[in-house]
Amino acid sequence: MYSTASVTVNQRAYNLPSRPVVVVCLDGSATEYFDAALVRGLMPNLARMSLNGWRGFARAAMPTFTNVNNTSIVTGTPPSVHGIGGNFFYDTAQDQEVMMNSSKFLRVETIFPAVQKAGRKVAVVTAKEKLRDIFASGLINEGGIAFSAEKAAQAVKASHGIDEVESIVGPTPEIYSGDASLYVLKAGVVLLERGIADFLYLSTTDYMQHKHAPEEQEALDFYAGIDTELGRLVALGAVVGVTADHGMNAKQKADGTPNVIYLESELDAQFGGGFRVILPITDPYVVHHGALGSFAQVHVPASVEVQAVQTWLLGRSGVTECHTRAVGAKLLELPEDRMGDLVVASARDVVLGRTPAYHDLKALAGGLRSHGGRYEEMVPFVFSQPLKPEYAARATADPRNFDIFEFTCNGTL
Repeated sequence: MYSTASVTVNQRAYNLPSRPVVVVCLDGSATEYFDAALVRGLMPNLARMSLNGWRGFARAAMPTFTNVNNTSIVTGTPPSVHGIGGNFFYDTAQDQEVMMNSSKFLRVETIFPAVQKAGRKVAVVTAKEKLRDIFASGLINEGGIAFSAEKAAQAVKASHGIDEVESIVGPTPEIYSGDASLYVLKAGVVLLERGIADFLYLSTTDYMQHKHAPEEQEALDFYAGIDTELGRLVALGAVVGVTADHGMNAKQKADGTPNVIYLESELDAQFGGGFRVILPITDPYVVHHGALGSFAQVHVPASVEVQAVQTWLLGRSGVTECHTRAVGAKLLELPEDRMGDLVVASARDVVLGRTPAYHDLKALAGGLRSHGGRYEEMVPFVFSQPLKPEYAARATADPRNFDIFEFTCNGTL
């Protein structure tokens, strides 16, 4: 019934199983969210997956941001290969800060067109519209489906591979809500149930994790809803793989205000003007995080010695890493031509900003939870089926979240 062809994309082979495949990226899902819900009995389906299948950890790509890691997952490659090293980069040739929401910045193909050409019905559903163009690259022309919960009402056959999404899934949800993520999973259930798709990637949004700690009731209710949909996917016969693009941590002081290092302001004051700090978390969804994350690219003016700036930053409390471009590219697997002179990461409870005037902190009422650094690097790695011995061995070593499709296709029993 299902094509069991083998496809090779970006030097990885994927042996398509004789059953539906569903990979889920639960945006911002640190394992603490799972644990808080599991201990209260709110995720029975995840509990069964953990017992009967596999539950462990994987390491995300750095920086731990949405565009970076979703692109890694759908290509099976690190940022140094696919080219997306953040939501923004500074194009020095054009003297312009550029948002990388478009597939034109991709340097390799996603796995989806090849799987569609091999005879599977591929559907990609994302909560945020910003990811759809990357996910849809090459897929729609092959007959696949790609749409977002945010713009579900605007999906049309010619550009999305599907019409009238609202008639089969329901009304378009508010993007700043938990409903946007649940809509993605419910869409996956409907597409699988109706035979519209049998190879799916479902990518949620992290609005709830930005707003709520794991043990808050809103988060617990949200994860109970996620569990319901995971159970439905498994009940429909799919092999399900679950991971996250990054974790999430509180980034605030004892008084509840954001714990920010304004890098551009501090560097200008210390060394003179001319610094440009790029915050790769920056995207259209400022209510989530106010463009404050735990990773930054620093472009140093020609009049200042890079090593002097690096030394000063490494002595700054709250900074945990600072690498030159060449070292950072190698160590963090980043595209060197889309980097600053220095890359900076901050402590677990610290975020990096540009200047106080640049950030609208009014959007962060209730406290700041964010991501981007090392402390959001370890994410869940869960499968509904047991792993083959060789994959179980890999899963106990240093698996990456962008191994998820290979493990789901090749490594499950």
